[in-house]
Amino acid sequence: MEAYVVLKVIWWLLLGVLLMGIGIMVGQDMGVGTSLRYLGRTDNERRAILNMIGPHWDGNQVWFILGGGAIFAAFPTVYATLFSGLYIVMLLLLWSMIIRPLGFEYRSKLDSMKWRNRWDWALFVSGFVPMLVFGTAVGNALRGFPFRFNDIMQSFYPHGFGFISLFNPFSVIICGLMAVALSLFQAGAMVSLRSEGAILERAKSQMKWSGIAAIAIFTVGGIWLSQLTGYAPGAGTNPAMAANPLASTAVMAKGIWLHNYFNHPALFIVPILLYVGLLGGLWFSRRNQPVAAWWSGALAWIATLGTVGAAMFPMIAPSYADVNQGLTVWNASSSLDTLSWMLGCALVFVPLIFFYTSWAFRVMRGKVGPEDVERADREGGESY
Repeated sequence: MEAYVVLKVIWWLLLGVLLMGIGIMVGQDMGVGTSLRYLGRTDNERRAILNMIGPHWDGNQVWFILGGGAIFAAFPTVYATLFSGLYIVMLLLLWSMIIRPLGFEYRSKLDSMKWRNRWDWALFVSGFVPMLVFGTAVGNALRGFPFRFNDIMQSFYPHGFGFISLFNPFSVIICGLMAVALSLFQAGAMVSLRSEGAILERAKSQMKWSGIAAIAIFTVGGIWLSQLTGYAPGAGTNPAMAANPLASTAVMAKGIWLHNYFNHPALFIVPILLYVGLLGGLWFSRRNQPVAAWWSGALAWIATLGTVGAAMFPMIAPSYADVNQGLTVWNASSSLDTLSWMLGCALVFVPLIFFYTSWAFRVMRGKVGPEDVERADREGGESY
């Protein structure tokens, strides 16, 4: 197999790893914001919960940056085409995330419950909306986008791509809510790691109902996906081709997203791991093993995005405006030299990110409760 083809596949896998990092690491922080008023019933309980993720949430945002950077560098045609057409998504994501650091930093600056309650709701919005949008984006990748290319490779959306088209039932109800449910499950596991008493019991309860919801959504989504129109490269597609969507062909048919699974039955292990992860997480939670429950939630995220990736490969961004101009791993990647240099950098920096993230969690381990917040206030220490 040609080195160029191998590098394309490697970068497709690395992009998947980065998206999984967003789901696992950013998702748990977003889930804490979404469920803050459920997990914490008093002001000090909510402050304790914020302090549980306080040392990590801003560092975890690096996964967002890496994800966008990887798309830009490894699949520039995908970046240019989708980011130029999905302004609604980008602005909605940006506006909701702008208020997130403000919520952390300003919430406890004033000793006023009205002030703090408003920032609680701001944290809810900045947790719920990004995860809903993240899942909705994945759903639209499965449905396809209405873009085309002209003769000089400029992408455009001949019929537009408005709010209603973007937030369609499949993308929102299945993919968007699935992302929210998994983020709440991961948040419950994270809070279980660092809490005791009433907060711990609520966290375990949250894991239970969000895990059951995720299993139900995933099951319904699988049935829905089997009836959804999918896309695949046409016969004779050359995996080593240069980045040129105008030189490729594709086919569109109902149920085609399941073809990879039937052609390679071993892939069915991937969606099965979703059920293993969530059911295992619930079991570990009942047995008061929060570390194992957290890793089970991470496995559920990996299985969910892995299921989508296995179904779509090698498609990345299909087009229903012109089926033959859909973007794939083969026709939308960077050059051989670019992918080679980037792989060298990734082999250095991605393990480094895993190392410092693990180190930060180890250093900041331990339980956090309302009494710790009160003690910090008395002693003049810093806390959220």
